[in-house]
Order: sequence, then C-alpha cells, then structure tokens
Amino acid sequence: MLKGILLVFFGACSFGILSTFVKLAYRDGYTLGDVTGAQAFFGAVILWVLFFFQTKTSVYKSREIKIKTPWWKMILAGTCTGLVSIFYYQCVKLVPNSVAIILLMQFIWMSILMEYVIFKKKPTVIQLLSILLVLGGTVLASGMIETSIESLNLTGIGFGLLAAIAYAGFLMLSGKIGNEYPPLQKSALMITGACILIFIIFPPAFLFNGALNGSLLKWGLIISVFGTVIPPLFYAEGVPRIGTALSSILSAAELPVAVMMAGFVLQEQVSFLRWVGVCVILSAMVIPNLKYLRKKNI
Repeated sequence: MLKGILLVFFGACSFGILSTFVKLAYRDGYTLGDVTGAQAFFGAVILWVLFFFQTKTSVYKSREIKIKTPWWKMILAGTCTGLVSIFYYQCVKLVPNSVAIILLMQFIWMSILMEYVIFKKKPTVIQLLSILLVLGGTVLASGMIETSIESLNLTGIGFGLLAAIAYAGFLMLSGKIGNEYPPLQKSALMITGACILIFIIFPPAFLFNGALNGSLLKWGLIISVFGTVIPPLFYAEGVPRIGTALSSILSAAELPVAVMMAGFVLQEQVSFLRWVGVCVILSAMVIPNLKYLRKKNI
C-alpha cells in the first residue's frame, strides 16, 4: 500500500509542475491546440517506445498475463485525459490561475461522489474529514480569498468544472479497468486515446507548419513527460493499490506544488495565507495514512 501511496503522490506532484511549463509555452505564443496536441503526441510516442523496450526484457516475457479488457476500451477511457488537458488549459486562459486551480480541485469530492453513486462505496469519516480539510486548504492556498469576484469569467468557470469532472473520471477508470495490463501498456493505450481525441478536435497542424522548429519541441517534450507519461504511469500502478477515495485525497498534492512553482519559477507573489493553505492540504493527506504509517512504524 505504501508503494501505491507514493506513486499517486508523485504523480500528482508531476501534474503540479506541469502548469508552470504550460504557462511558459503560452508566453511563447503557442495555442491551446499546439500545447495539448504536442503533449499527447509526444507522450504517446514516449510511452509506446518504453513499452516496446520493456517487451524485449526476459522479465517481461516470463510473465503470463491474461488480458480481459479489450484494448479499445482502454483507448476510450483515455479520452478523459485528453478532456482534462483541453478543459483545464482553456480555463487557465479565461480565469485567474488561482481560480482555475481551485476549480480543478473539485475533482476531490466529485471522484468520491462518483464512486458512491456508481459503486455504492461510502467514504469513511476520516476520508470525509480529509476532504473538508483539502477543500478548506484549497481556498486558502489558491488565493481565491484575495481574488476579485468581478474578474471571474463564467465560461472559464464552466471549463474548470468540466476539467474537474474529467479528472475524477480518469481517476475512477484508472483504478477500475484494465488493471491486468502492464502499467506501461495501460498508460500507452490511454494516452493514445487522449491523442486521438485531441487530434480530432485540434488537427495537428504543428507537425507540419514548422512550429516544432521553435520552442514547441522543447515545451512539448517537457509537458508530455510531466503531464502524460509520469502521472498516468504512476496512477496506473498506484490507484489500484489504494483505491479511488484515497487517491483523490493524495492527488491534492498538485496544488501545493503548483503554488511553490508559481512562487519560485514564475516569480508570482505567494502570501502567507496561501502557505497556510498548503500546510492544511498536506496535513489532510497525512491523516488517512496515520494508522497505516504507525502500523508499519514509518
């Protein structure tokens, strides 16, 4: 279980790092289609290369794997990842970053609600307490208290909530289907689905118009590693080990990391109140694991 906790935690941290690089790519003049397309394309290529390299090892060949979930279902499930990128990156364009982050963080209660509605799995009291702490800490850490209501864009809010729904769906599907696949193959199939969806919505003009001769190649590779390689791979291995509810709480690590990156890399002003919120969120992630950590003397 500890391995699953660490995998989901670091996968969430990777998502937190991602938003900083996306902003830098936008500063270079690239569009939503360029950023999401490059992210999904390079991510799919990297994952498939890693998977085919893995199949050449004797360790992999010696494993007998019975695949029950059709590959096309994994690709279809992967469209959730593509939707998260499209909705969230569009949200960032329309509302302040602090508001976009707090909207995305709504996936925490959405994922647990989905699990309750679909699978009738009730959250524990500790999980409910942790969720309340996460939401309260998110309000502080995101800087929403310091944001003017007049600056909010209703369309942007809508995209942010859609991103949260898609993210919750991704967490749920990642933990429930295709767990018999090797993590690399599962991630590659899901990111392929995301890539197909994004290319349908935004035809990949960047592959032919010379954009890759500029900084898009650099940003595409960086964003793909932190956005479509590390998180899905870590989640594919970690979420089935610890469940959707705990995964949704640990995934809140994305926000503290995003706040720290904004302060250190983008040189944004991060107030004391926001750092208090970061500490609240971190404490909320520790609470559900205290019993396990004590049992293991960690």
